[in-house]
Amino acid sequence: MKRKLYLLHRRLSIVIAIPILLWASSGMMHPLMTNIKPAVATQVYTPVTVDPSHIRISPDSALRRRHIDSIVAIRLVHIDTNWFYQVRPVGVGAIPVYLSCRNGNVLPMGDWLYAQWLARYFLEGGGSHGASAGGDDCCGAATECVLHPAKGVAVGNVSLVKTWDKEYKYINRLLPVYRVDFERPDAIRIYVETTQDRFSFAMDKKRAVFDTFFRICHLWGWLDWMGRGRMVVEMCVAFTAFFTAVLGIYLFFAMRRTPNGALRKTKGLRRVHRGVSIVAVLFTLLWSFSGGYHALTKLVTPADPVAAPVLFASAALTPDWARLQEAVGKPMTNLAVAMIGEAGYWRVSIEGGGLCYVAMRDYRVLPDGDRKYAIALASRYASPASEAGMMLAGMPGDRATTSPTNDATLLTAFTDEYNFSDKRLPVWRVATGGPGNERLYVETCSGELAARVDAAVYAEGYSFSVFHKHHFMDWGGKTVRDASTIIWALMQIVLVAVGLLFFFRFRK
Repeated sequence: MKRKLYLLHRRLSIVIAIPILLWASSGMMHPLMTNIKPAVATQVYTPVTVDPSHIRISPDSALRRRHIDSIVAIRLVHIDTNWFYQVRPVGVGAIPVYLSCRNGNVLPMGDWLYAQWLARYFLEGGGSHGASAGGDDCCGAATECVLHPAKGVAVGNVSLVKTWDKEYKYINRLLPVYRVDFERPDAIRIYVETTQDRFSFAMDKKRAVFDTFFRICHLWGWLDWMGRGRMVVEMCVAFTAFFTAVLGIYLFFAMRRTPNGALRKTKGLRRVHRGVSIVAVLFTLLWSFSGGYHALTKLVTPADPVAAPVLFASAALTPDWARLQEAVGKPMTNLAVAMIGEAGYWRVSIEGGGLCYVAMRDYRVLPDGDRKYAIALASRYASPASEAGMMLAGMPGDRATTSPTNDATLLTAFTDEYNFSDKRLPVWRVATGGPGNERLYVETCSGELAARVDAAVYAEGYSFSVFHKHHFMDWGGKTVRDASTIIWALMQIVLVAVGLLFFFRFRK
């Protein structure tokens, strides 16, 4: 019986040898890849104080001139010293429209231009990149500023990315984004999200080499043609590795108890193989189980819920800057809109990072407004979206309603449950009390669902984070965790290499 198990162990080991070499070698390189990033000036956009003298036309007037009756969102953006209303029209995938705050004119290809402005800001730093606005032609001045900058390298290509691809993968989370290519020797490209002034990702030639290697060897991108079938293959191989490791542990101790002491009599490569194996097998168990579990979860976990958009009537967007300033009492850096219950609010960003929710109707400040807005967002994502959920803000009879039973906590740093791979910060963690102790992470600046976690999702996420990514070494910081990953992955390579050498030497 033991001999049959030994032969099974040997045959399974040959089957999984190449996959383990691919996973281990690429996993060992991953810590290096995360430290080899293109150099950019900043990854954080610093807002500037809004000067009301730049706002010469109200949003409703600008929208009415363009015959826009309702919108999904609106906020302020600037290109150099030229200010615009960034309007998100109704419609799935609709590209934002940019209306001049000076005269209501449309900025031609505004989102395309603003993406370049942001990308250059992140790559080379803030400050003026071109001529300031002169006269009423702020659209022309903004275009000139972007297309003919006073400093910096030229832009080679700008493209809108709406779906994940080989370079911009799901791990980056943000869509849609613009890819802006700069004409530099390193062929750097910056991915930016224009609707939140956000840096998403940067890639250059050096990082592309590591990224391609990791995609092919660790993520098995060469099986992408199989679709979800790739996950089935990965799951089967990972669980086969787990079973083989368990079988190897059994044989190691079973052979120690044989009458002739088979294990004690082994020499050379066989002794080295068994010695390395019994140490390295712990990590084999951890990564194979968590990897297979991760692949299985991707097959059976449903997609995150999508909420129907809340619409704002253009006629209601008539901010009184003087009353807003009086209500807020501090310099403002932006103005957006929010719906809480049936009431419309001005979501005012304050210098220094604060937020204030001011009622559109009477300009009263809503206490604890961001938390209440987070709960309102979570209530939309916790239930199926429908056309009946679409509402118009600013209409008579509005009232603010929130559920006092919801537990909401603001996160400004990543945790074990909501980690770096989720990308967005700050977010609110809202416990809905739904099936599986559902928790929703919502981002109030964008109104987006950042993550949905329940008991099953948490278990898999914890398994993958701790067992696969070595976050059990977080006590020593990133350097210690990276060193642990490299050492244990290297042991897998040694384990397989010695096993293969022993196998072919035995056959010979």
